[in-house]
Amino acid sequence: MLKNSFTKQIPVLSLTLVIAACSSTGPAPTGAASTQTPDGKSIFSDVAELDFNPPKEDYRIGANDLIDIKVFQAPELSQSSRVDPQGNISLPLVGTIKAAGLTPSSLEQNIAKLLSAKYLQDPQVTVFMKEFTTQRVTVEGEVQKSGVFPIQGEMTLLQAVALAGGMNQLADPSKTVLFRKQGNALKAYNINLNFVRDGKMRDPYIRNDDRIIVHRSDTRFWLRETGSLLNPLRALIP
Repeated sequence: MLKNSFTKQIPVLSLTLVIAACSSTGPAPTGAASTQTPDGKSIFSDVAELDFNPPKEDYRIGANDLIDIKVFQAPELSQSSRVDPQGNISLPLVGTIKAAGLTPSSLEQNIAKLLSAKYLQDPQVTVFMKEFTTQRVTVEGEVQKSGVFPIQGEMTLLQAVALAGGMNQLADPSKTVLFRKQGNALKAYNINLNFVRDGKMRDPYIRNDDRIIVHRSDTRFWLRETGSLLNPLRALIP
């Protein structure tokens, strides 16, 4: 009789253990960080949207930009030139030509046309942007020297952080956030700089007006701060 009673209790005990196990996988503690907004959307955009190849040619040369001009097999015609306040550059043989307002490829074509008119047959001209004085990136947070820096050539995220002196001892590389304007929207991208350094993720190129914030390793509110920057009204909601 005792044996039968014990046998009947085994399913009940098993069911109790299953229920207890399921309850242990319930909601996360209220103090846990969430990367989602109240409507269930992530505050971070997909990093696949970033530029992992040099930016396309939508940039137009401006005054004080520094450009590097190479003419194939003509080193005497190759040089670096800074655009003057009137938007012009001066080149050997060609003289003074307009550069401001043109894309690098348009300037290449203009220089090649002028050289082919009198001096060279089918010249191959390459224009490379060495310094964008009209484009800026902001780097702040746990870096050695926060500030606004000119974008020099084709600059990546790691290079931008290096301009700020690199991260300090309080920084958490996994809490690096890149803010970027896309039309009328502001987007945030969470990038682990350790992954970039280790080759697990490609180093994204930055754009004009990008903002980079490196957060502290011991901060509990970096996600809330990110959300408030994306939507200032959210900070007013308790």
